[in-house]
Amino acid sequence: MSDMSIVWSTTAPLPLGAAPAPATPEPEVPDALRPGTRLDEFEIVSVLGAGGFGIVYLALDHVLLRQVAIKEYLPTALAGRGKGAMVSVRASGLADTFARGLESFFSEARMLASFDHPSLVKVHRFWKANGTAYMVMPYYAGQTLKQARHTMSGSPDEAWLRAVVEPLLGALELLHSQGVYHRDIAPDNILLLPDGRPVLLDFGSARRVIGDHTQTLTAILKPNFAPVEQYADEAGLRQGPWTDLYALGATVHFMLTGQPPTPSVMRAVRDALPALSAPGGVIFPGVPTNFLATIDWALALAPDDRPQSVARVRQAFSGEIVPPPPSMRHAAVPRLPPPPRDAPVRVDRVMGASSAAAVSDIEIVPVVTRAVSPAARMRRAGVAVLALTALCAVGWAARPWTAPVAAPLAAATVAASVTAPVALPTVTAPAASQTVPVIKSAVARRVVRPADTPPAAVAAPSISEAGSPLDACAGRNFFSRAACVDRQCTLPRWQTHPQCVEARRFAEQRRQSAEH
Repeated sequence: MSDMSIVWSTTAPLPLGAAPAPATPEPEVPDALRPGTRLDEFEIVSVLGAGGFGIVYLALDHVLLRQVAIKEYLPTALAGRGKGAMVSVRASGLADTFARGLESFFSEARMLASFDHPSLVKVHRFWKANGTAYMVMPYYAGQTLKQARHTMSGSPDEAWLRAVVEPLLGALELLHSQGVYHRDIAPDNILLLPDGRPVLLDFGSARRVIGDHTQTLTAILKPNFAPVEQYADEAGLRQGPWTDLYALGATVHFMLTGQPPTPSVMRAVRDALPALSAPGGVIFPGVPTNFLATIDWALALAPDDRPQSVARVRQAFSGEIVPPPPSMRHAAVPRLPPPPRDAPVRVDRVMGASSAAAVSDIEIVPVVTRAVSPAARMRRAGVAVLALTALCAVGWAARPWTAPVAAPLAAATVAASVTAPVALPTVTAPAASQTVPVIKSAVARRVVRPADTPPAAVAAPSISEAGSPLDACAGRNFFSRAACVDRQCTLPRWQTHPQCVEARRFAEQRRQSAEH
């Protein structure tokens, strides 16, 4: 169970009334059913594990006299245990989300029951009762791939990897042929039985439905193993067999390196994931290059760049086809050796140096350019247009505070200002101790600062000298100027000023736009 830490176990059928010790210490689960509780012919023995979306019990089948694992749908964020075995929703507003998850859980059980593959969990029975749903599965013994990797001193060889990957490919091929995708393949969701056979655990479809309504994506996905298309519902990033193949490739990458690969969303910004098959990279003893290249192919960031079916992966493993080379973004930028000291190169025009010793210490790094696809250009253009639109909107909203409104002038005055220049008085540079004069005019206002006067000596006009609310806030920066003008417009002397009238009009327009 991908959201639970569960140890599965297969042992001989227990006699009636026997209660075996669980494989792991029983976890404390407040809402779990008590040992001895009967669910039809099944008797609860202990709790195997619990997660945010359900509880798994070890139970005894009194009809077939065997141990089974029963999974109960119980999302703790939405519902809790009521009286007896009844499950109830915590709040009426959560009922719809709980019902969606319940139907998804039930559909998952029905789907798994229809498949019969040694590497897929088999569902014996499923039913609804007590306000929730249950599914009965075999009780396996083994450890997860994640646990198995932690016990290894080094990377496994090709034979070990193929013994795990081939059965999983067969299980995925069966699922994909029916239009079903797992979407949750990871090392802790694959169980290794004592005979080495891998078993792909549950699909977690209930988590996906609930996650769309109550959880963030990072809470319902494993970021290191989920491809980028699982983070968005875009037509251009549709999910398919390539989605599961990416997760399977990431799982094999973990088994080889001992570390999970970089999350796909981070790779979309800067893909620094090294290619396993890159020349000069890490050497994995006993693993051929074509096997590593196939894993690199499955780990391609773009869905169209990955193998589109299980058959293509098998062909690459067998050498029938050659996987495409990994993206150049995987590899480190190569560095050329510095030129020899006995072959000086003149660089005085650029660096102002001409000695051979200075030149020999320069490392020349070639710049690798990549062609940008038309789709990528359109995406970048779209981002640029959105950014420019947002910038224009901010500028338009701030227009009343950045563009002063001139007082209305008589028609004769406007005509005169157009035909004749305005004569300004001559200003002489004052002494350092004198106050810098402020020139006020009905048409233009400016502060004249002599060249030899430091900026600190120039002060903004006081409120008594200011000719408008904006003049009174001349010393403020762009971000605090709007608040200052708002305060000035509350004063009686400015309430009828054109700038305040215009500001109130813009504020009213913004309020009406927000309401509509």
